[in-house]
Amino acid sequence: MKINENTLLEGHAVVLVPYNANHVPRYHEWMKSPELQQLTASEPLTLEQEYDMQKSWREDDDKCTFIVLDKQRWADPGVQEEQCMVGDVNIFLTDPTDTSLAELEIMIAEPSYRGKGIGKEVTRMMMSYGVSKLSVRKFQAKIGLDNEVSIAMFKKLRFQEVSVCKVFKEATLELTVDDSVRTKLRDDASHVKERDYRQSCGCRRDLLSP
Repeated sequence: MKINENTLLEGHAVVLVPYNANHVPRYHEWMKSPELQQLTASEPLTLEQEYDMQKSWREDDDKCTFIVLDKQRWADPGVQEEQCMVGDVNIFLTDPTDTSLAELEIMIAEPSYRGKGIGKEVTRMMMSYGVSKLSVRKFQAKIGLDNEVSIAMFKKLRFQEVSVCKVFKEATLELTVDDSVRTKLRDDASHVKERDYRQSCGCRRDLLSP
């Protein structure tokens, strides 16, 4: 999706940046993991296919993707951006007849970053972005039944389980964006700063200093 191709979102512990070609090799290494393939219901791709997928996510009007970076590491200009990668977060507009419905996916690929509240912060940031920039009015999350941690996180964010598919072994959770949800998201994201990505890359330390 073109809308976020030059957008950086700065949170407490993370920075969200557009998914660019330089991120693909690290992403490709992540997706060789059988664990991540299972958690994300993904098939392994070749590196060339991964580059094609990155272009698709950038160009298609129904996909919005950010790469999740460790904010503290990214603030050090001596560290390459790819070395700061933690995971990714996506919004898919799955119904061409209703662009207010969005499927939300999040992956914290680096095991050392799990269980620290990062997934929850990233999800809140992406939900706030979806509501304010993409006019999303309902979120949906499809999660493997084995991924109990992710299911519990979405339920803490007020998602309700609406169905379970035994065949695909996944649960579907939904959240309708009413006034109370919109207010909560606005409050939760009040600390988030939206910046120009290209300009920010040239002065990381200055931008992210306290």
